[in-house]
Amino acid sequence: MLGILFAVLTLAVAALSCGVPAYPPAVSRVVGGEDARPYSWPWQASLQYQSSSSWYHTCGGTLIATNWVLTAAHCISSTRKYRVLLGKYNLAAEEQGSVAASPEKIIVHEKWNPYSVASGYDIALIKLTEHVALSDKIKLACLPAAQSILSANTACYVTGWGRLQTNGALPDDLQQGLLLVVDYATCSQPSWWGSTVKTNMVCAGGDGITSSCNGDSGGPLNCQSADGKWEVHGIVSFGSSLGCNYYRKPSVFTRVSAFDSWIKEVIENN
Repeated sequence: MLGILFAVLTLAVAALSCGVPAYPPAVSRVVGGEDARPYSWPWQASLQYQSSSSWYHTCGGTLIATNWVLTAAHCISSTRKYRVLLGKYNLAAEEQGSVAASPEKIIVHEKWNPYSVASGYDIALIKLTEHVALSDKIKLACLPAAQSILSANTACYVTGWGRLQTNGALPDDLQQGLLLVVDYATCSQPSWWGSTVKTNMVCAGGDGITSSCNGDSGGPLNCQSADGKWEVHGIVSFGSSLGCNYYRKPSVFTRVSAFDSWIKEVIENN
């Protein structure tokens, strides 16, 4: 009972101090990815795996509590050893104030099917071995209200260290890209994603110019709420096999608001 109370309090405290960067992002209406302002998305995580004695970026993630990181289920492999980097801007540089945290456990949604990403449930939570100290470079993301749906053409930003273009290079500096939300009625049309997209997903982009790409997986879709706080409405899930910036094939995200109760339940029980 005390554990559940603590978990609820943890999320309640997180909600009070979330979504407000010390270094506000430069959110000009730039089409196409661009370098983010350093540390302006302070909940962005880099999920890295170990190979030999080196660590390699594989996916993004979002810090939602001082010891919990939200990512995509397809980012997780039971055969790999992971770490989470927080407070990072340039992955190739030593940066003061950054933290490398070890996972205590990783919980993948029980309905996730690795052979069918289009089935949905592409969500996982990483519990860190220790609580991370928040700072001007490490802050918590806000989560949206349960079941809330973004309206069409809401301007959001996808952030990550994914490839700059299809089969392109991986950047050292954190990137951001402006994406406009495509409503489910449009995105599920046959000439768009059709039945591949589900109601527990969010579509954004599809203009043929800006999108998420390989390496952005698991990272946040950041949308600003009416009170000015940034909420993470999506987790980068999949895009078109035809290429990253394909017309009428918007980036598809796991819709965070559809998994509000699952997130709370996992944190309460672990």
